[in-house]
Amino acid sequence: MATDNRNGESNQLQINGHTSAPKPSPLSAEDEWTILERVFRVLAEEGYVGPGTHQKPVVTFVYPEDLKKLIHFPMDEKTPNSAVMVEQIVRQVLQYSVRTGHNHFHNQLFAGVDPYGLTGSWITEALNTSQYTFEVGPTFTLIEDAVIDKCLRMFGFGEGDGILCPGGSMSNMYAMVAARYRTVPDVKRTGVCNLPEPLVVFTSEDAHYSITKGVHWLGIGLNNLVKVKTDHRGCMIPEELDLAIQTVLASGRKPFFVNATAGTTVLGAFDDFNRIADVCERYSIWLHVDACLGGTAILSRRHKHLLSGINRAQSLAWNPHKTLGAPLQCSIFLIKERGLLHECNAAKADYLFQQDKFYDISYDTGDKSVQCGRKVDAFKFWLMYKARGSDGLEALVDNAFACAHSLHEQLLKRTGFRLVLEEFQYTNISFWYVPSWMRVAGKEHETSDWWQRLYSVTADIKEQLVKRGTVLVGYVPLLHKGIGNFFRMVVTCHPRPTPETMQYIIDEIERVGEDLMPRKEFGFCCNLRSKLVYHVCTVDSGTNVSFGVGVIWLCVTEKLLTKLKKFSSIF
Repeated sequence: MATDNRNGESNQLQINGHTSAPKPSPLSAEDEWTILERVFRVLAEEGYVGPGTHQKPVVTFVYPEDLKKLIHFPMDEKTPNSAVMVEQIVRQVLQYSVRTGHNHFHNQLFAGVDPYGLTGSWITEALNTSQYTFEVGPTFTLIEDAVIDKCLRMFGFGEGDGILCPGGSMSNMYAMVAARYRTVPDVKRTGVCNLPEPLVVFTSEDAHYSITKGVHWLGIGLNNLVKVKTDHRGCMIPEELDLAIQTVLASGRKPFFVNATAGTTVLGAFDDFNRIADVCERYSIWLHVDACLGGTAILSRRHKHLLSGINRAQSLAWNPHKTLGAPLQCSIFLIKERGLLHECNAAKADYLFQQDKFYDISYDTGDKSVQCGRKVDAFKFWLMYKARGSDGLEALVDNAFACAHSLHEQLLKRTGFRLVLEEFQYTNISFWYVPSWMRVAGKEHETSDWWQRLYSVTADIKEQLVKRGTVLVGYVPLLHKGIGNFFRMVVTCHPRPTPETMQYIIDEIERVGEDLMPRKEFGFCCNLRSKLVYHVCTVDSGTNVSFGVGVIWLCVTEKLLTKLKKFSSIF
């Protein structure tokens, strides 16, 4: 029998509705830290770190309402839990989480983490400091300076400046704030309401939605965001940008910011930065490049040509936490004009940024940030670079590109697979799978209804992949181009992909697609009491309906009766 503790709670453990052994007593304050000694073992056993990652499903999918029944989510505990119970809670969370480090996780623009990056992340969490002043983060302040300096040199930004941001969306907003301040310096004091000319932002129709959110958050307004047309690859058309700028000028508004993209979210497209820079220079407009995804190409001598002309931009954003595998989050914002970040963002909080400190206060970088407390994200990328060197990082990037190419070549050769684009610039490969039961004699038979069915089948395949836990690969539409759902396969550096893991994705999509074939079968069987039962089985996306003789009349049609005539002798 369970005993009650001083709060009237049972000392027995309730896990998934089952009662277990009595709770051990809570640990002492000194012993609480032992959880950290066990956490790596728990992560390894549950398939989140180490070689065992690929032996577990990518995910064990459970619907939200069912998951609430499996894990006690409300925060209503009164007494401390034991170490055993805390570990059990952790294991339950891990059991129903996604193994992003699995070989077959290709659902997002990020995937597994670099082990050295994860080491850096764990260390910074343990040190629990902030990145705003030298006195509370001496080594980390110099590390962030070193990361910014290295990136400025890699991207050709000279003696510029930069900062680590909480994500690429925030980096893009930093760029808009800097451009707005440079265009209208008094905006910091007067705001945007009193501007004689409304400010206008330009981005491509394939660009990341953070630009849309940024113009809203910064008070520029969605009516002052112009989405420029792209070509079939998803690249901004420079001539269309020029025309859009002329239209805005004629309307009495002021163009001040153009966002180009290095690696669009869906197709992985790279804009022509030199041609776009020519347009921006003609009209004296700030050019920013969202290189959150594609900026990783800078690490490869073979692929850095994709970023040709990026050095002509005034600012850029790059996320090593995407393709490269630095732990989330690791987002770098670079700007060419040194001092502008501090000038447009400083609030001069005298309780934190005292001017009479005993050391060089130029190392107190917090006032160039919109945040006060700021995580130490630079250490993760810095430690990766220290451990691997430029050659090691380059090898990882080149392998990701090589495996994306292998996937592309395999798709070209496999019956039923169809590429959205014939050639891809980055490691995003987009395609459809047309199951054998949907294939038609010629493209003239691929009607609008046929395509709508294929878009639905794409979503159905994804659903089954998730529920089986074998593969996570994204599907997306490009509605502005009149294209419905297709698979977007993203190849990253971690875990290291191979041609074999690429083939597995293709094989699994094909297998699931074929299993979805609608089929109709008619037959009968007798139970032990010789009661005749008809089975009218219609299998479509896994459904199977069985009717007994007593209720078969509910679904009988003339067509069905015709099909059953051959069984008439049984009655």
